[in-house]
Amino acid sequence: MDIITEDMIKQFQTLIEQIDEPLRITFKTIHQGYPTETLVRFLKARDGNVSKAHKMLVDCLNWRIQNEIGNILAKPIIPSDLYRAVRDSQLIGMSGYSKEGLPVIAVGVGLSTFDKASVNYYVQSHIQMNEYRDRVILPAATKKFGRHIGTCVKVLDMTGLKLSALNQVKLLTVISTIDDLNYPEKTDTYYVVNAPYIFSACWKVVRPLLHQRTRNRVQVLPGSGRDELLAIMDYASLPHFCRREGSGSSRHSGNGTTDNCFSLDHVFHQELYNYIKQQAALVEAPIRQGSVHVDFPEPNPEDAKIAETIESEFQRLGDHQNGLSNSNSNHRMNGD
Repeated sequence: MDIITEDMIKQFQTLIEQIDEPLRITFKTIHQGYPTETLVRFLKARDGNVSKAHKMLVDCLNWRIQNEIGNILAKPIIPSDLYRAVRDSQLIGMSGYSKEGLPVIAVGVGLSTFDKASVNYYVQSHIQMNEYRDRVILPAATKKFGRHIGTCVKVLDMTGLKLSALNQVKLLTVISTIDDLNYPEKTDTYYVVNAPYIFSACWKVVRPLLHQRTRNRVQVLPGSGRDELLAIMDYASLPHFCRREGSGSSRHSGNGTTDNCFSLDHVFHQELYNYIKQQAALVEAPIRQGSVHVDFPEPNPEDAKIAETIESEFQRLGDHQNGLSNSNSNHRMNGD
């Protein structure tokens, strides 16, 4: 349900006015001056069911308090070499803005390896980017474009997607569950680009399992998606892997900054990391090494089913690939 009525919002507001003071303070961190729009997000995530939306929001507020999410932007991942290793293996960044002012978040799904640090570091890094987006990037975009901007667009690069990605399904399920339960309705559209056969095969079986609302938001573009994306953003905001020349490269542009928005050397990551270090300095507590440990929420049955489907489809593709390989090998041997 995308139609949220005034009556639903009023009912939800009445319930939220009754929550305890610590939850109310935490709610302010979430809504950033736009409480009604935030209630609408949670209502949409629960198809307009006020009771379920209320439970979802209260659970989210308790999760934030219990895991000190409000302070996570004051906890840098150190030393910087470790953070660089995280950035090199968890490919995500911001390349610019759409013509409507929405931040363009690029995600290197296919080439992310998640093998340079513990799971907790990757979860910490992901939540920090979510919080930086919601507390810094979106409010700045709202001010710049003169209207409330509360969502982003994501461009998912499937370059290099292999069957070995099966090893990452559990971690990706943890991250997506955290997003679904605590950062709902923050992505306007997902654009999938550079999709190999393995993605197409998986998408065919996973798509029917997705909520209609989610299916409507996913657009699989041909090739790098360059021309289609240029209809909604300027060339300067196009992720590096969508540009015709040097796709996937980390070439340096004329102004001395790297074009690769995944790199720690990119202006977005430099500003983010400096912001986190500045926030840590304001706390005036010693910065400690070690990851932030966040409670991982249980995936809902639908998400668990999707993860199982992806795993079984990858397994099937792997068996098929091995079968072809063995068949070719036998053919060569018999032909000698």
